[in-house]
Amino acid sequence: MKIDRLIGILSVLLQEEKTTAPELAERFEVSKRTINRDIEDLCKAGIPIRTAQGTGGGISIMDGYRMDRTILTSKDMQMILAGLRSLDSVSGSSYYRQLMEKIQARSSAFIVGRDSLLIDLSSWYRDSLAPKIEAIQDAIGDRHLIKFRYYAPSGESERTLEPYYLVFRWSSWYLWGWCLKRKDFRLFKLNRMDNVRGTDKVFECREASVPDLSNEKIFPGEIKAKALFEADQKWRLVEEFGPSSFTQNNDGRLLFIADYSDIENLVTWIMTFGDKAELLEPVEAREKIASMVQKMTKIYKEDVAL
Repeated sequence: MKIDRLIGILSVLLQEEKTTAPELAERFEVSKRTINRDIEDLCKAGIPIRTAQGTGGGISIMDGYRMDRTILTSKDMQMILAGLRSLDSVSGSSYYRQLMEKIQARSSAFIVGRDSLLIDLSSWYRDSLAPKIEAIQDAIGDRHLIKFRYYAPSGESERTLEPYYLVFRWSSWYLWGWCLKRKDFRLFKLNRMDNVRGTDKVFECREASVPDLSNEKIFPGEIKAKALFEADQKWRLVEEFGPSSFTQNNDGRLLFIADYSDIENLVTWIMTFGDKAELLEPVEAREKIASMVQKMTKIYKEDVAL
């Protein structure tokens, strides 16, 4: 995208004393005319670029504006590379890998020792996530509407969205944008999105605030849940809710008390523990589980009879 190329050209000019339009054209795989237009755009943006024709000429940034790379420490460079590697783990292109190679090649003096921070954002869904993320990034950069099919507990629906932010939170990827169907900003989980595709329709950016990603906003605690867990399930409670989410009874079982967002999610979560958990409250959820167990028992008894 053009904005990426402009940033790339500026990065080259900040690090090199001088370059030429043919060199930049070859590096960014565009025509010399495109580079000349990019240089004009950078000048219009207030970047003090000067050009000189003939032998010894070229493109450079005026003295006094150039960034001193020594302000970046070795730790700074390691953190930058760790961030780029994390993005590369879900990228469907080679952009971040190429950017890492450029930084490493020009900053070898600042990068010493082995990497101490490795982040992989792809989880088990890289093959399905990467195309979605790439399509969404392109749509955000080009200000194009995107369309997709969304699967939610309330059912399936076709959505058209003005995309604004890709969000990674709670070990999952989300998309924040203006939903034309709901006429409001909405947060969509990428794993529930299918057939994600950009359109040619450009949208005018509205005032898009950064989404409120606090647990209280996304998961309002409207339900008071109380349950007993076997002692060998302590690791899951610690992992998912923290060590202060339960107390240990005299019989060794763990008394769990927490606020939960809705009945269906609570029932689904408790059922993943099998016979290692007993939901005490709310009564409505306990009755749902009892009904589900009766139906499951009937199904499996019929299978045994067969």
